[in-house]
Amino acid sequence: MDKTLKRMATMQKMQVTGLELFYAQGYYNTSVDDILKKLNLSKGAFYYHFESKEDFFIQIIQNLLARKVYSCLIEPIEGHKNPLNLISNCFEDALETAVHNEMDFGCILSNFLTEFQGKNDTIMRHLNDIVSLWEVNLVSALQKGKFNGYLDRHVDCEAVATYLMSSYFGIRTLMVGVAPSAKKYRFMGQLRQYFRSLEAKNIPV
Repeated sequence: MDKTLKRMATMQKMQVTGLELFYAQGYYNTSVDDILKKLNLSKGAFYYHFESKEDFFIQIIQNLLARKVYSCLIEPIEGHKNPLNLISNCFEDALETAVHNEMDFGCILSNFLTEFQGKNDTIMRHLNDIVSLWEVNLVSALQKGKFNGYLDRHVDCEAVATYLMSSYFGIRTLMVGVAPSAKKYRFMGQLRQYFRSLEAKNIPV
């Protein structure tokens, strides 16, 4: 295997394992030694790829969390169709994945935002960049929908985006417990009812 590809594969494996440990134990309760033991690697091998534990975590944010958020929650709502339908389908798909995999990114991001608040400004900046990107794209999609006649002209797009983000984090956290599928079903029913209250009276065909 080409050396560059082998190095990339090694880094990917390290980051995935690191994310699993950080999620299970928390960043501050996970040491480099914990990661090395899990991967059966030497300290020299770790520091060949990463400058520090913080650098390792930031690369996880950029290479795993940010890309996951984009592919699952941002890219699916881009377009000129009814944003309420796009967002509803997007949430449905993301939550269905979470039903079968509690390591899905949703509550991981929420957990890390809570863990690093007031403790590490550098890491918080990277995490908040993901949140900000998601928020900007939600607001943009909603505003476009209002302009195209899908949403009532009185809808506050910024407020709706804030509500959607906070409710998504909330349901993802609740789904880690008992009966995730039932919780998802009830949540989506209420979300669709809420969306109906935002629709314009005469929706474009």
